[in-house]
Amino acid sequence: MKTPVTSVDVARLAQVSQSAVSRTFTPGASVAEATRAKVLAAARKLGYRPNAHARSLITGRSRIIGLVLSYFENLFISVAMEQLARRLQRDGYHILMFVADLHNADELIGEVLQYNVDGIVLADATLSSTLAGLCADSDIPVVLFNRVMSSSIDSTVSSVRSDNVEGGRLVAAHFVGQGKRRIAYIAGQEESSTNLERERGFREELARHGQRIFARAVGNYNQSEARHATHELFGLSGERPDAVFVASDHMAFSVMDVLRHELGLRVPEEVCVVGYDDVPQAQWQSYQLSTVRQSVPDMVEAAVGLLHGYLRDADQPQPAKDVVVPVELILRASSPA
Repeated sequence: MKTPVTSVDVARLAQVSQSAVSRTFTPGASVAEATRAKVLAAARKLGYRPNAHARSLITGRSRIIGLVLSYFENLFISVAMEQLARRLQRDGYHILMFVADLHNADELIGEVLQYNVDGIVLADATLSSTLAGLCADSDIPVVLFNRVMSSSIDSTVSSVRSDNVEGGRLVAAHFVGQGKRRIAYIAGQEESSTNLERERGFREELARHGQRIFARAVGNYNQSEARHATHELFGLSGERPDAVFVASDHMAFSVMDVLRHELGLRVPEEVCVVGYDDVPQAQWQSYQLSTVRQSVPDMVEAAVGLLHGYLRDADQPQPAKDVVVPVELILRASSPA
């Protein structure tokens, strides 16, 4: 059996110290460019591959971030998690992905912790205060992405989300400004923090103008359920809504398809539609969806910043932080200015 090449062999060939070899293959470590070049050349010649597991035993850091998702249908989360993974990889971290039951990660957290992860990001999922405490006791930072803890008394989990309340207000103000009087809302997951905040801002702004939601249905952030919700709101006889705020873009696409192709209604002439997220498909010519833009780059940077802060100052207690990123209403053909 061929004897494995070690960092000592590389150091000897490159005529540098073993610590220089270690720094060369440690993301973020300081090493002179000339030294790095000699080490990499020697490693290529010898066929050396650094042992990440062995390095983690020495440093106490795995450089692995556990990413927990609840489902993949959400177009916004797919875009955001790709950018988050690429951003973490640039910093020398690796992603280990887990799929939780719908919106509840409790059953998976114990399994995630077995992999000696340096941190956990929960995207469109949440966990109980008990499990959050377990992560805190294990010195594992947890960041909720596009969510906030339902319990206001918990102080161990940080979160990054857009200003959902303001987003709801912007949509309501837009519809009122258009002179709409029969304004409907298609909700996402009823008890999710994103839906609760978006609907709260929407209702508050309508109330400020002496209006209230004309009709409401629930789509549960699911395209099929959004289709049924649309039929529920628009399929009955009598007055129909003249505008509808849909709590996510991927539901809004289903809503527009039903309105135009199943109910024969014209968008925006007979009913205006506004979504939430501004996923890339919102710009497609077949939809041209007006929507509330969540800034994915800003949310990703905030999440990475929180993780880095916790890992950099791991020996010092770090209070949980709630980062709220500003939003912007983007008007397109489905509900023009």
